[in-house]
This record gives sequence, structure tokens and C-alpha cells, in this order.
Amino acid sequence: QVRLVESGGGLVQAGGSLRLSCAASGRTFSSYAMGWFRQAPGKEREFVAGINWSASTYYADSVKDRFTISRDDAKNTVYLQMNSLKPEDTAVYYCNARVSGMDSWGKGTLVTVSS
Repeated sequence: QVRLVESGGGLVQAGGSLRLSCAASGRTFSSYAMGWFRQAPGKEREFVAGINWSASTYYADSVKDRFTISRDDAKNTVYLQMNSLKPEDTAVYYCNARVSGMDSWGKGTLVTVSS
């Protein structure tokens, strides 16, 4: 099990930006597939962005061209840069690590976008 701690959430106006961080435990972070998911009130958790061990990235259509996922293997950290935020981006954002087919989750960080 990988321990994940998210940070960087908060309240921002529509059109603004936030950067989320997720610090992970473990000595082999560079081999982890990492991702960000979100869950809005009354909705199911959904995929937002992912990055694999070779830094290939994947995005949900709803955030493509606005969000950027990146990783710093020296710091065991993955980031989600969120630009041009919209009220519909309001959600709890969760960090995910997939290691040897097993998923670990952080506790989440709340992002609120006001109109």
C-alpha cells in the first residue's frame, strides 16, 4: 500500500488557477502509474488525468488543454496544474497510485470554483 497525501486545494474564482500536489511514499515511485480523480457532490468519482512511468500523460476530455499532470520522481510527487477553472470543476480531488495492479488512494483535497 502506497501512502498518498494531497495538498493545494482551495477556493478560486472561475478562470483562475490552482496547482495540486500529491506526495507518495515508497522507494520505487518512478515505477508507479499515478493519476488524479475527482468526485463532485452527488456524482461518482471520475478520472481526470494520468501519468505513467515514462511520463506519458492522459486526460479526460473535460479537462484537456486546461489541466496538466506532471511528476517529479526525485521528490516522489505528482502535480496537477489546473488553469481556466470552471464552476463545474468543483470537487474533491483524489490522488491515485497503481502499483503491481493495486490501487492506493489519498484522502482528497477540496477544490471549489466560484462563478
